[in-house]
Amino acid sequence: MGDYVLSCCSTADLSKERFEKRQIQYVCFHFELGGKEYLDDLGASVPPEELYRRMIAGEDTKTSQVSVGDYEALFEKNLKDGKDILHVTLSSGISGTYNSACVARDELKERYPDRKIYVVDSLAASSGYGLLMETLADLRDSGMGIDELYRWAEENKLKLHHWFFSTDLTFFIKGGRVSKTAGFIGSVMNICPLLNVDFGGKLIPREKIRTKKKVIARIVEQMEINAQDGLDYSGKCFLSHSLCREDADTVAALVEEKFKKLNGKVEIFPIGATIGSHTGPGTVALFFWGNKREN
Repeated sequence: MGDYVLSCCSTADLSKERFEKRQIQYVCFHFELGGKEYLDDLGASVPPEELYRRMIAGEDTKTSQVSVGDYEALFEKNLKDGKDILHVTLSSGISGTYNSACVARDELKERYPDRKIYVVDSLAASSGYGLLMETLADLRDSGMGIDELYRWAEENKLKLHHWFFSTDLTFFIKGGRVSKTAGFIGSVMNICPLLNVDFGGKLIPREKIRTKKKVIARIVEQMEINAQDGLDYSGKCFLSHSLCREDADTVAALVEEKFKKLNGKVEIFPIGATIGSHTGPGTVALFFWGNKREN
């Protein structure tokens, strides 16, 4: 495994068991639900199903990023053990956590001048961020050293694609991402917006598609267009969802039907509390490796 630690934030939306199996450390975001603060600890404090049902019932949510102090605690426990660190943060396009990690890194470098502390802005989110971490763990386990792995992450992170759709605009409206007028019209016309994460790590609306059936077909078509080697794509594919497992299963089945050379089955994870507090229920996200994101 080498003499370094691979770590990230809980917003990579993998399971605790998966992080432990792959020997990836993580630091937790925080969120409020109904006025009470919790750790975004992969559903241990508040399971995803409970989170979304309470949101539907009207309880307000609010999220807060990982603090400089949280990062210092994570980094220093490993530095004291003589380990170097490669930490990957949630996209700077949706959170300031990258800056916090860099502040912690710079402060600790003064105390541990002989240790390496690399911080990578993933420009990714949810289980797309998770797929990046999974790939980095694969490369680490193959024998790649920390310097080479850091360079690989920086050179390849924009090749990771994120495509999302939502069948419920309620929380996009509530969070100001969709105007009330547009949201009302969209709901009446049964519009399901298709979005992706751009080269700056920001979530961008791309298409307005009528009916869930059509948006499901379109999200798989985007994988056909953008995946590495097209229909011969042989990498891993992850999905995440917020209280709509049936829709996620439908997308997964279509992907597996079209992409015969996938590295294993499509893996499905729940969208965690931090990302889910902004999307609400009804969101499905598809992640795969492809051409470099440029817009």
